[in-house]
Amino acid sequence: MQESKMQILVVDDEEQIVNVIELYLKKEGYKVHTASDGHQALEIFNRENIDFIVLDLMLPEISGEDVCKIIRLESQIPILMLTAKVEEWDRVNGLNIGADDYLVKPFSVKELVARVKAILRRSSDRSIKAEIIEFNNGKLTMDISKREVKKEGKLIDLTPTEFDILSIMSQNRGRVFSREKLIEKVLGYDYEGYDRVIDTHIKNLRHKIEDQSQQFIKTVYRIGYKFLEE
Repeated sequence: MQESKMQILVVDDEEQIVNVIELYLKKEGYKVHTASDGHQALEIFNRENIDFIVLDLMLPEISGEDVCKIIRLESQIPILMLTAKVEEWDRVNGLNIGADDYLVKPFSVKELVARVKAILRRSSDRSIKAEIIEFNNGKLTMDISKREVKKEGKLIDLTPTEFDILSIMSQNRGRVFSREKLIEKVLGYDYEGYDRVIDTHIKNLRHKIEDQSQQFIKTVYRIGYKFLEE
């Protein structure tokens, strides 16, 4: 029985960009769906078994930001956001609403494909042995094989990137990771984007797993971050 192809949804209202991305992704063996507006993107997402979304921020009908927010209400599917905006706030906002990574237009399609492959490889890796890690007397648990995190028994929605950051840091408690090292270990490719992307992922992760009574991730001034030893 032939293994089914991974399905990628490419959403952008610029036809030329969509066509080029579709061509390159098909060459890598992916099944590609395309949409030119937010409504169409959500229809395809709800109809097809999509594994990954390449999503432009500036879309007609429904914006890319709103599409991302709607999808995040029910799925933690990897999302790579495309943006023509170059301001730091715009990049950070894309990550805050649930994107795993972003590319600023104009971009190299080869780099886009590399990022898609790296994110999919991380999020679909099932070779890790089954292991459940507990923190704070079991109030926070992490199932490595299922890629699930629970806080006081309630499942927490983490993006694939957030999970990978937590996994690497929590299994190396007390070790200080620079932003560059986390990018290298988590993103898994020659990242040429904004290195403060890690700060945003860490902030979102803290918001989801920490509270006033328990902090897990400590900022090490001018160096990076570490997961606190119990």
